[in-house]
Amino acid sequence: MISVATLIPRLQNALEFAAHQVRQTVERYPDFYPMYTREGKWKHQGEAWTHWCDGFLPGMLWLLHMRTGDPWFRQEAERCSRPLEPRQHDRDVHDLGFVFMSSYHHWYRLTRDATLRDVLIQAGKTMGLRFQGKGKYLSSFIGPDSCFIDIMMNVGIIFYAARETQDAALSRLVMDHCLTTRRYLVRGDGSTAHEGIFDLNTGEFLHESTHQGLRSDSAWARGLTWSLYGFGTAYRYTRDRRLLETAELNADFYIDATPPHGVPPNDDDARSGPHQKPESSAAAIAASGLLDLASFTPSRAKSRLYRDTAFQILETLTGDEFLAQNTPGWEGILKRGIYHINKGLGVDESVMWG
Repeated sequence: MISVATLIPRLQNALEFAAHQVRQTVERYPDFYPMYTREGKWKHQGEAWTHWCDGFLPGMLWLLHMRTGDPWFRQEAERCSRPLEPRQHDRDVHDLGFVFMSSYHHWYRLTRDATLRDVLIQAGKTMGLRFQGKGKYLSSFIGPDSCFIDIMMNVGIIFYAARETQDAALSRLVMDHCLTTRRYLVRGDGSTAHEGIFDLNTGEFLHESTHQGLRSDSAWARGLTWSLYGFGTAYRYTRDRRLLETAELNADFYIDATPPHGVPPNDDDARSGPHQKPESSAAAIAASGLLDLASFTPSRAKSRLYRDTAFQILETLTGDEFLAQNTPGWEGILKRGIYHINKGLGVDESVMWG
């Protein structure tokens, strides 16, 4: 078991390094929203696939301001958040939670400016327009018949909008999506499918699919951690025991399937080939989700297991293999992340959500 006293200096060092890297990135590339590195550099012409990452840079700036009190981080956080405001009406992506909970939500928590709350509410309502009534799910950017496990990481903004406006229909809609995802994309062993395909005429679930995993029926690691974290968030808003049990099922699979150091391969079913590469962003997401679960679960044994696993992940990620502190010229924070292995995007690189 890892000692918290031992871990704290490592985390403090990593935070200071992160602050340095974020500042350098903003100063080097003003008005640029990074996504993934190429050979350790953020600025390149690589494919984006979809437009979902612009909230992460201002999100880091807000968190660093809250942690350090440095006014420079707040100034830059506001400057990087403001251009996102028109996206409260963006119906082309399923990622408005990433865009606005990472940016405007932190801003609103700090200032209580009602105009910021209004943007958050509208973004939640806009995302709710993706709901497919027959299948009872929120559709992905791929098309109306597609439901991604990733959407679970974005449902918080709909829960938030429903709570702030007391909108019962919006609350039912997002709860329906969670239960549909639980039924069709979360398997009995706690692993997850990346995508579910539905019949638009009947709402019938047709089959699993994937864009980033090894196979349609395999266990893409980041999708699993999106689910783990997302069902925990859904439980925070609803206190519905089914959602907590789903997050715990995901967590138990992650712990059983992942090497003892805590960082999974890109796909847990890979026995050879590129999908065996480590995926540091999945590990970082898991650590955060596990710390949430440790505070939610009524089981003392599970709480201890989830916390200890999160601490193990953090110890590993703050070592030289993953933290870029001793890699000259590297512009990211964590190395060895993966964006889209099947498209060859951001493989063994830094990624903004990591």
